Amino acid sequence: MKRMTQLGVPVGVVLIVVMLVVPLPAVLLDLLLAFNISLSVLILLTAMFVSKPLDFAAFPAVILVLTLFRLALNISSTRLVLTDGYAGKVIETFGGFVVGGSLVVGLVVFLILVIIQFVVITNGAGRVAEVGARFTLDAMPGKQMAIDADLNAGLIDDEEARRRRKEVAAEADFYGAMDGGTKFVKGDAIAGIIITLINLIGGFAIGVAQKGMTLNDAMHTYSLLTVGDGLVSQIPALLLSVATGLVVTRSVSEGDMGSDIIRQLGQHKLPLRVAGAAAIGLCLIPGLPKLPFLVVGGAILLASSRITEDGETPSPEAVAAAELTPPAETPEDMLADTLLDPIGLELSADLIDLVDPATGGDLLDRVKALRKKVASDIGIVMPPVRTRDNLELPLRTYAITLFGVEVARGEAPPGTVLAIGEFLSMLPGTPVKEPVFGLDAKWIPAELRAQAEISGITVVDRSSVVTTHLADVVRHHAARLLSREDVKLLTDVVKRSHPVVVEELTAQLSLGEVQRVLQGLLDEQVPIRDLVRIFEALSLKARETKDPESLVEFARGTLGAAIVQPHLNEGAVHVISFEPQLEQRMLEALRPTEEGSVVAFDMETGQVVLTELARMMAEAENRNLTPVVACAPQLRPAVRRMVQPSLGRLPVVSYRELSGTAQVRSVGVVTGRLAAVSL
Repeated sequence: MKRMTQLGVPVGVVLIVVMLVVPLPAVLLDLLLAFNISLSVLILLTAMFVSKPLDFAAFPAVILVLTLFRLALNISSTRLVLTDGYAGKVIETFGGFVVGGSLVVGLVVFLILVIIQFVVITNGAGRVAEVGARFTLDAMPGKQMAIDADLNAGLIDDEEARRRRKEVAAEADFYGAMDGGTKFVKGDAIAGIIITLINLIGGFAIGVAQKGMTLNDAMHTYSLLTVGDGLVSQIPALLLSVATGLVVTRSVSEGDMGSDIIRQLGQHKLPLRVAGAAAIGLCLIPGLPKLPFLVVGGAILLASSRITEDGETPSPEAVAAAELTPPAETPEDMLADTLLDPIGLELSADLIDLVDPATGGDLLDRVKALRKKVASDIGIVMPPVRTRDNLELPLRTYAITLFGVEVARGEAPPGTVLAIGEFLSMLPGTPVKEPVFGLDAKWIPAELRAQAEISGITVVDRSSVVTTHLADVVRHHAARLLSREDVKLLTDVVKRSHPVVVEELTAQLSLGEVQRVLQGLLDEQVPIRDLVRIFEALSLKARETKDPESLVEFARGTLGAAIVQPHLNEGAVHVISFEPQLEQRMLEALRPTEEGSVVAFDMETGQVVLTELARMMAEAENRNLTPVVACAPQLRPAVRRMVQPSLGRLPVVSYRELSGTAQVRSVGVVTGRLAAVSL
């Protein structure tokens, strides 16, 4: 069966080419004409029942094959008409019964079909296909960026991202092919007109000159056969043109076209009532027949009475269910409500649609996907996010809380999308800063999304904005979210595959001490996915000391390559270092505190060092580089605490962590001297 499917179309195309040069008997021509009409009806119905254009991705190739098939049938029928004066029962019936045996009627019907197909349907479908192809190609960069944004936010996995990218490419290829396919349909319509004219003129000439027929007999015989042949060809061509128009104008939805039209026309009572009343009102015009308008208007009014819209009186069962008394809360339930949630997402009253599936809200599903993304990125299990409404929040606002304390806030106005990029001034909306990266952005009406994407602007929906903001908050506060229970779960997971490592670790460190080390790593955006190597390093270092800072530094040295990897640019890490004399002074000024070691510089010297670091970081970023500060391992924690308040995004690494890096390039050396300050 599979072999027949593979060979069916190629063999059919070869036979079509053979038909162009080999005469066909009238009986076989009747069979092929019937097959042509039936196949055109099948394609039209298929075009009506697909939910999106890509479900019929083979349609452009089908247009070419059927156009070639129909032209081959035209040539075969023309050969029979001009040689035998007979082209089978199908053409004879169309020329006699369908048009009543009248040449004038046949020509008029044929011309009307040609005008409908060529002037109306084919031209319209061609224009839609051309515009659709251009818009699809222009929107590809924006769609690709949206897929990357969803992937980075954890809303989709790699497999789903690949599927979406493949779908975007397939959509562009499809509309490009449809743009060319409509040219075949248009050319077929022109060819039909020319072939009909040739048949008329050739039939008159052959009938009168070769067969000695009178002009009247020749006109009656060949004209009716020619018109019948034209109608037999134009009806399938018209069906294919209609199918082409349906495919290129089909918008993406979950149902077929018929279901969508009926559902959307009948979703509101008022338009149906007005249309029914208008139809009945036409009965008042003198001279118009009353019965047809009364029947149509009454049917529309009857249909409107069977529609139930939102806000109507609920059913008795729903009322009874709503009146049921809720069960009394137990003390355990009341105590559970008093506990603080690790992560909370609060929405203002007008943002509830984000979590309502009935209105298309998918925020809850995206948050669930985010938990999986966070686990794969940084190695912790993100706690469930408690989402609730907060009437005290200003409209359009959402807030993110950690253990009941608000840590971030943003806006997501209903009916809008966030446009990020250049050329925002030409779009109406509210200018804002993107909440995660601080980029210039603007909330624009959702109706302008396509226009913005065509202009090369990245457009992000409201749910993606909220989810991305939530992911950024989780990554920056991962250390606070790592509980003792989470550490116990992580050690249990590692113990299944590496029991000796965990046994050696727990023999020397408690879960609380392990938790402090992991929190120290997370606090500096270091993923803890490689728990086996982290635990092995802690086991070795714990024999010498249980100081959390020393344990963190030893673990960082083990993970050096993974820590430096995100900061590589073209295979090299760009480093800001300290002058040896300054680094020696910093080591001498190192002092232990309860929070960890600090560099006890005087205020003036500390400010000079920070100013130099800020200048060098800005210069590097202007060159599209991501610099890091490098120093001695024993000095690194103190330097990190020094730069954290003012230069929080500047990473600090030790020389030990750079040892496995392919290339290290210097972008500046901090001297710490007052004369070096020049902003």
